[in-house]
Amino acid sequence: MSQATMCSGMKRKHEEDDSTTAVDAVDNATKAISGNQASNDPPSSDGSSKAASSKTQNQSKKRRVDGEKTKYPDVRYVGGKLQSSIRIADLQGLLLYCFADGIAPKWISVKHSGRMHKVVVLMVPGLEIGMFDGSIPLEPITERNMPIPEQTETTEQTSEDRKAADFEKWKQGLPLEDRSDQFNPRPLSRDTLPVPLHDLAQIFPDIWPVRAPGDTKYNKVHSPLQALLLSQLPKAKDNTEPKRKGAQPARTKSGFVAKRTPITTFISTMEHLQENEYTLHPAFFNSEEEKASYNNTRRLNKESTEDGWVDSLVPSLEAGDVPDSETEQGSMTAGRDVLALDCEMCMTEGGNSELTRISMMRWDGEVILDELVKPARPIVDYLTQYSGITKEMLDPVTTTLSDIQQKLLSILTPRSILVGHSLNSDLTALKLTHPFIVDTGIIYPHPRGSPLKCSLKWLTQKYLNKSIQTGSAGHDSIEDARAVLDLVKLKCEKGVGWGTSDASTESIFHRLARSKRSTLAASEQPRSGTGAVVDWGNPERGFGAQATAAIGCNNDDAVVKGISSAINGDTAYPAVPASGVDFVWGRLRELEQFRGWCTRLPDANNANQSTELSALPEETTPTTSTDDPSTRTFDPALATTVSETVSKITQIYESLPSSTLFMVYSGTGDPREVSRLQTMHKTFREEFKGRKPWDELSVKWTDVEEQALKKACERAREGCGFMCVKQ
Repeated sequence: MSQATMCSGMKRKHEEDDSTTAVDAVDNATKAISGNQASNDPPSSDGSSKAASSKTQNQSKKRRVDGEKTKYPDVRYVGGKLQSSIRIADLQGLLLYCFADGIAPKWISVKHSGRMHKVVVLMVPGLEIGMFDGSIPLEPITERNMPIPEQTETTEQTSEDRKAADFEKWKQGLPLEDRSDQFNPRPLSRDTLPVPLHDLAQIFPDIWPVRAPGDTKYNKVHSPLQALLLSQLPKAKDNTEPKRKGAQPARTKSGFVAKRTPITTFISTMEHLQENEYTLHPAFFNSEEEKASYNNTRRLNKESTEDGWVDSLVPSLEAGDVPDSETEQGSMTAGRDVLALDCEMCMTEGGNSELTRISMMRWDGEVILDELVKPARPIVDYLTQYSGITKEMLDPVTTTLSDIQQKLLSILTPRSILVGHSLNSDLTALKLTHPFIVDTGIIYPHPRGSPLKCSLKWLTQKYLNKSIQTGSAGHDSIEDARAVLDLVKLKCEKGVGWGTSDASTESIFHRLARSKRSTLAASEQPRSGTGAVVDWGNPERGFGAQATAAIGCNNDDAVVKGISSAINGDTAYPAVPASGVDFVWGRLRELEQFRGWCTRLPDANNANQSTELSALPEETTPTTSTDDPSTRTFDPALATTVSETVSKITQIYESLPSSTLFMVYSGTGDPREVSRLQTMHKTFREEFKGRKPWDELSVKWTDVEEQALKKACERAREGCGFMCVKQ
C-alpha cells in the first residue's frame, strides 16, 4: 500500500466493525504477526533499538494522527485443529459473510469484514496438493526434493482408506495414527516449494485442503461451479414458527414469478423415460427397423406382448396433438385428458411384484377407476403395511390383470396424459406402455440430483403442506393419486422452475445485489452489489446470466485481462461500472486443458461452440498421469504449464485494488479415473439390460470396479484452495 493511500486512509474516521471472527481472543497475537510481516526496516545492530523501532512503526501504522486505530481487513488461520476439510460451500460462506448476509465462519479468522472493498474468486482446475508436497514432481527429482514415503502415503489415501485402516488397527488393539492435523492448512514457503510455485508463496500464507461436493452412496462428484455460484435461500429472520419434523415448507427466492404453464411442457421425453427405466411405447420409433429392433429388446426383457404386455392405442406422437381451435386460451391441460394413476402391489411366489389395486382419477378429481386385482401367482406377502391390502380383501376378488388392461385400453386415447409418482413401477405392474407421461419424481427432482428421488410423502409435505400415508393401514392409492394430481397442478400454476433448485436457490450475484449494504463509515461509498463472470466461451449463457457483466474469453491471457477490467472498471465493457464491480468469479483453463481434466472446452475461435479434447492438435494433447506416486516422473511440459498458470494468478493479484479478498480454488481433484469408470458402468448397464450373456459383455462390472469407482470419486473430491487480502 502506498504512503499516500495509507495517509488517506488515516484521515477517515471509522467506527468499530460489526463483529470479527475469532479475532478478539487472539487479537494481540494477530497484530504482532501482521506487524512483523509489514515491517520493511533494515535490521538494527541493537536488539532493543530494533524492538522499539518495530513497536513505533506498528503504532504509526495502526493509529491515525489523532491516536485512533485504523482498521485493515484480513483473513487468517489462527491455529487449532479442524475436524474436516473445508468445502467449496465454506468459501462461499466466507464471501457472503464479507459482502452480504452470511454468518461468520468458524474455520478462519476474519478481521474487519466491513472494510473489504471487493472480492475476486478464481477457479484453477488442474492444481493439486500433490504439486506442493512433491508427489506430483514439478522439477527433476533429487534427494533434496524426493517426497517422504510416509507423507506420500498420507496424501494418497482417501478418507475411506483412512477409515478402513483405522478400523483394522482398532480391531487388532493397535494405537491409531494421529491425523488430527490432516485438514489444517499447510504453510507455504519458497524454500520448500518447487520453482514453478514460488510466486504463490509470495501471495498466500497457506494452502487449504478444499473438498468438492459429491454423493458417497451413488459415487458422484457435483459441480464445483454450482457449489460457489448458487446459494441456498437464507432463512427468514421473522419466522417464529417452530421447526416441524420432515420436509420444511418450500421457500422461493425474492423476485420469483409464477408462470402458468401447460401440462404438455412436462411430458417426459424418450431420453428421460429411458433414464428412469420406463418401457417405451412403439410411438417413439418412426421406422419399422427401429420398432423391430426395440421389440427384440422387449422380448429379451420379457416385456413383449407374448409376455402379457399391452401398448395403448396411440399410432404416433403427433396423434396426441390438439388443434389450437380446440384449446381454451391459458388452459393448463391444453385440451388433453389428464389421468392420475396409482397402484398397490404385493409379493408373489418367485419374488415377483404383482398388482393388487389400481386407482385412477381425472383432472377434476373424479375417480373413474378403483378396483382390486387378483394376482396370477400365489401371494406370499400382502405388504399390508405399505399397500393396505389384506387377505380378506382379496379373497373374493375375481378381477385379473388382463381385465384391468382391457379397461385401460378403452380409457386411454392419443390425447391422454398419465401422471403419477415413479410411474414406471406402476406401469410395470400393469404391463402397460403409454407415450405421454408426467412423473412427479422427474419434474420435482431430488436436491442432490439423479438417480435419487424424493418420496411422494416428502413432496406433499413440502409443497402442499399436507401429510399423507399417515394411517396404520398403509397407503391409499386414491389419496396418493390425488396428491400427485395436486402436485402437477401446482407445477403448472408456478412454472418450470418451481420445485427445482432454481426455486430453492439463487444466483450468488442476485444475492449480493439483494443484500448489498454500506460500509460502516458514512463518508465511504456504499457497495453496489454488482458482479461479473470472466470465463472461456460465452458465460452469459450459464451462471453469468445473473451477473452485471459476463466477459467471454478464448484463452487464459484474456481471462487475466477480463478480471482486471471487471474489478477496476474499463470503458471497453459498458456493463461494468466505472469503479468496477464488487465481485468477480473467473476461471483459468489452460492447465486443465493440458492435463486432460475435461472432455470438452469452448472453441477458442467460436465462443458458442465446444471442442473435443481428442480433436486438439497433437502437441497440445494432454498427457495422463497415474495415481501411483512411485511411478510418477518429472514432466517438463507440466512444470512449464504450471509456471505459466501461477504467473497469471500473480498478474491477477497485482491488478487488484487494496482491501480485496482474493480466493483461488481448484474445484476438484483429478476426475479422469471417475470419467473412465462411469463410462464403463454405463456401457455395462446398457448391455446387461439388453439381456446380453455375461460372457459376451464387453464390460463386466463387479464389486472390484464398484470399489474402484468409490475410491476414484473420493480422490476427485480432494481439491485445494488459497486465500488472502490484498493490502
